Amino acid sequence: MMRSKADAKKILAVLKKTYPQARCSLDHASPLELLVATILSAQCTDERVNIVTKDLFKKYPSARDYGRADLTVLEEDVRSTGFFRNKARSIQKLGQTLAAEHGGQVPADLDVLVKLPGVGRKTANVVLGTAFDIPGVVVDTHVSRISQRLGLTENQDPVKIEFDLMDQLPQKDWVSFSHQVIAHGRAICKARKPDCPNCPLLSLCPFGQAAV
Repeated sequence: MMRSKADAKKILAVLKKTYPQARCSLDHASPLELLVATILSAQCTDERVNIVTKDLFKKYPSARDYGRADLTVLEEDVRSTGFFRNKARSIQKLGQTLAAEHGGQVPADLDVLVKLPGVGRKTANVVLGTAFDIPGVVVDTHVSRISQRLGLTENQDPVKIEFDLMDQLPQKDWVSFSHQVIAHGRAICKARKPDCPNCPLLSLCPFGQAAV
């Protein structure tokens, strides 16, 4: 059964208290840097991405630079993030598209962002929420898993999960909720071995109560 908005409010209160400093952990100084970092973060840790982008952002300071990059060189630049060929190709095409169609700037519009190479709803919502302060729910693997365990959604599809959470949570909390749940997933509610006995959400979690 889906949780009520009252239950969602209780869950939100615990997350706020437990992870008050939760924020995007990808280092960036501009929307473009955040967009590139988020693309690189797929199937890769944020820590590894931050190591790679420290030099990457200096080497390619603009969308045009990414668009003009030698693909073989760019692949080597991002190799350690995994799936480097696909990521490099997406970033090169992204740079070309931004330079040609958007004056080299990252658009602050979900419908426009998801049409860019390598950008899906998750990536778009990361950029909108963190770089532009535009509310959106980021559904990554942590948010998907934990929302299901908490009974906030019965769906498997990330887009359907996103809309379930948007319906249950206040808009002003969409961005912070995503960061808090991601922090919770890394600290306690892990995929294989969740620490249910020490979870601050245990009393509100059907999955956890069944596990202990």
